[in-house]
Parts: sequence; C-alpha cells; structure tokens
Amino acid sequence: MGDAERAARAAAGKGKGAARKVEQSTAYQWLVKVGLVFYGIVHLLVATMAIRLALGMRGVGEEASNTGALRSLAETPLGAGLMWVVAVGFLALVVWQLVTAVIGFHEFDGFKRLRKRVSAALRAVLYGYLGLSAARIASGPDADDGGDAQESLSEGLLALPFGQVLVALVGLAVLGYGIAQIVRAFRESFNEDLDTTLTGKALRLGQAGFIGKGIAIGIVGVLFLWAALDADAQKAGGLDKALQHVLNQPFGTWLLVALATGIGAYGIYCFFWARHAKHA
Repeated sequence: MGDAERAARAAAGKGKGAARKVEQSTAYQWLVKVGLVFYGIVHLLVATMAIRLALGMRGVGEEASNTGALRSLAETPLGAGLMWVVAVGFLALVVWQLVTAVIGFHEFDGFKRLRKRVSAALRAVLYGYLGLSAARIASGPDADDGGDAQESLSEGLLALPFGQVLVALVGLAVLGYGIAQIVRAFRESFNEDLDTTLTGKALRLGQAGFIGKGIAIGIVGVLFLWAALDADAQKAGGLDKALQHVLNQPFGTWLLVALATGIGAYGIYCFFWARHAKHA
C-alpha cells in the first residue's frame, strides 16, 4: 500500500469518525426533529394552498409550492424569527443527510446501500435549497423563486449545446424520482427509514402521502419533458404550475383535492418520521 493510499484511508477514517460524533450529538438529533417537523408543516401548507386553488379561493400572489409555503409562514406574527428557526432546522437536515450518506444504512449491502446513500445526498440538496429559501425570506423581500426557478433552469439549459436533451434528462430524472416515491408507497419501503414499523391507519397514511407526493413530482417532470420536446422553457414549471395543470383537466377540482390530500398525508407522515427517524 502506497503512502498516498494510506493517507487517503486515514483521512476517510477521520471523516467517518467525525460524522459519527455529529450523529451521536443530542443537540443535533433534536435539530433534525425540528427540521422534519417544519418539513411536514411545509407540506401541510402546500396541501392547504392546493385545496384553496381547487375551490377557487386562491389569494393574490399565493403559490402552492414549498417556497409559497415558506412565504406564508413568514407572514405569521413570528415572521422573520420563525424563518430563521426553519432555516436552522433545514440546515440540520442537510447535515443529517450528508452524515447518513457517509456512514449510514449499515443494515444494507452492496447496491442497495449505495442507492440509499446517493438518495440521502440528493435529499441534502433539496433541504439545502429550502433552508436557503427560508434564510433569504427571513433576510427580507425575496425574489420570485418558485415555479419560475424551473423555467429559468430550462431557459439556461436550452441555451446550451444539446439543450433539449439536457432538459429532457432533467425531466426524466424528476419523473423517475416521482415514480420512485410511488414505488416506495406500494413496497412500504419508507418503513426502512424509521426505527419502528408503521401498520394499520398509520401505514395507509404514509402510503397515501408518498403516492400523492410522487404524482405531484412526476407531473413536474412531465412539464420539463414537454418543455424539452417543444424547446419552450415557458412550458416547464414547479409544483404550483403542475397543480394548475391538474385543475385544468376533466374533473380537475376533484383530482386536485385528492392530490392535495395525499400531499397533506405526507406532511403528517413527516411528524411520524421526526419521532421515529432511524438515522438521527
């Protein structure tokens, strides 16, 4: 074994040791729980906004998306102070998922462990985005970064060589993630993230949540694919635009209410997750 290889292994060992110390910290574990609770609240707010959209009660400037939910929290009496708590909570989730990506999922072997660690790393990116959004809202008036963020991403990618292919790949990745959530619901594999096993009504609630969230994310992926097919960035969009598309379909009101119920169920599942998170 060469000196470089020994140094690399020593560095990796120190990194894993530091990650285990973080994982065992009581303060860190409580911050993770706070982050998951707020993640659940965000989904419940999105569900509420989606129902308001379905019933024609949508307010001016209201957006049924994660960013829209954060803005609505910022408008409560606690305002900016609450947003900083949310930002810290999501930062804890970022650390949690990065630690899990490095040393987690010991109970699995081979490809399954690798897949779960990659998923944890991707969730860290999502939580980081939400945390930065919360911090930006807490700092003052924020720029429009909800559904337009996806449109801006599409515009940037379409301007590149093979832009349509790149946008299509993003769409396929998002669609694949949405389908994966639905598969998790039917396989009940979300129980693998808990230190307990949900049964009965709690299990059905979790399944409804993952199905609802998976469908919503899948529609966002389809919008990216549509934008790639027509080379039109304006056809891409985030969750709010996806929900509006659902509303415009036959029986759209009922479909949107059902989808909102699923998203709300996922929000409630997050409270179970906060209490029984296996890797926190």
